[in-house]
Amino acid sequence: MTPKPASARPRPRPRPAPGPRVGFVSLGCPKALVDSEQILTRLSAEGYAIAPTYDGADLVVVNTCGFIDAAVDESLSAIGEALAENGRVIVTGCLGAKQGGAFVRAAHPKVLAVTGPHAASEVMAAVREHLPRPHDPFVDLLPPPNSKIGIKLTPKHYAYLKISEGCNHRCTFCIIPSLRGDLVSRPIGEVMIEAENLLKAGVREILVVSQDTSAYGVDVRYRTGFWRGRPLKTRMTELSAALATLAAEYGAWVRLHYVYPYPHVDETIALMASDGGPGLLPYLDVPFQHASPRILKLMKRPANVENNLQRIRAWRAACPELTIRSTFIVGFPGETEAEFEALLEFLSEAELDRVGCFAYSPVDGAAANALPDPVPDALREERRARFMSTQEAISTRRLKRRIGATLRVLVDSHDGARALARSAADAPEIDGTVAVADGAALAVGEFARVRITGASAHDLSGVRA
Repeated sequence: MTPKPASARPRPRPRPAPGPRVGFVSLGCPKALVDSEQILTRLSAEGYAIAPTYDGADLVVVNTCGFIDAAVDESLSAIGEALAENGRVIVTGCLGAKQGGAFVRAAHPKVLAVTGPHAASEVMAAVREHLPRPHDPFVDLLPPPNSKIGIKLTPKHYAYLKISEGCNHRCTFCIIPSLRGDLVSRPIGEVMIEAENLLKAGVREILVVSQDTSAYGVDVRYRTGFWRGRPLKTRMTELSAALATLAAEYGAWVRLHYVYPYPHVDETIALMASDGGPGLLPYLDVPFQHASPRILKLMKRPANVENNLQRIRAWRAACPELTIRSTFIVGFPGETEAEFEALLEFLSEAELDRVGCFAYSPVDGAAANALPDPVPDALREERRARFMSTQEAISTRRLKRRIGATLRVLVDSHDGARALARSAADAPEIDGTVAVADGAALAVGEFARVRITGASAHDLSGVRA
């Protein structure tokens, strides 16, 4: 065979030059983490490489939190560190929205750009302005890898699913509405498609997040959407039912966070799976915040404490396996010793499973800062310690009741010969763990049955059943 002339031979495709590299720092809550994932996905889709270190980056994006003073300090420190280590920084997130960006610029005038939260398009515009990417005809028209689910910052076996943005509440201790705006619900069909794509990609647990999951659809008057060709109302109950059905198809879990105790939450309890799923887990994250009617009114929160206790009893009667997580604030302006004691009594009567507590933080811009009779810092911290000591005793008692039971768990990691897993009662990073003594052979992301042999204040231990 006569060889082809050199000019007619196929030329090897030139290897594309490495794209500009962007570093990324993500702070704050799971909702902010979802924003970070969306930005990273867009960066990757447009050919930007993600740098793991400051010195390997051409530019750094810092996604900030501004919910409480400690978060503000952490965010400002992270921006300062990125400026010192790299010098070229774009700021986004809740702190970026404060004073229209002026707050961040006053502290760090050398930042390249400042945007608010949920602002992927604005961040991308700033990145393109300050770090243009040369056109590459070989890759520009190709879809990004994993384009159906995007880049995830969580482990492969669980993911956060954000169903709405913003909040219609005007709690006096909170500035989230001024940072993230009023409630905007995502179309239910879009939410369900994302959930299905996550499960197809191997996610074993979907964690539903928002500022107020119970209010999903209020802003669109529970408009009817479509999924798999069927009508589906934009409402928490219908969304929970659809996600439960979908998760059961894939043998996966769905966990609800940020659920306010509205009456229609009762409908969701009936949808919850038993014996560790699959489907909708018997788990509710309900931020009660306090138990004094007067303090709740000052907070502009629902103030019927007896209704809350009745609802908790009714939920547990309908679903004995239900785990209830909540958060509370102590040391709110004007809180008396008697009102704090009433909170401890509520805690003892409610016997909540998982509880977090914050000493009141006078966040700049919060209406509660103008209330009279602020509680001294030392007393706020002392009350928080007493609160957590009370809850630790409750948690210890409730977890000891699990000894001898067999639970379905999801493996997160390994510690030597042990597997570290979570049960239906444990959300990642904020709740407890189940240490499986003989779990070395269990894979991360695998479900297993574990017989519980020990309990502490927050965690369980056991062996494979």
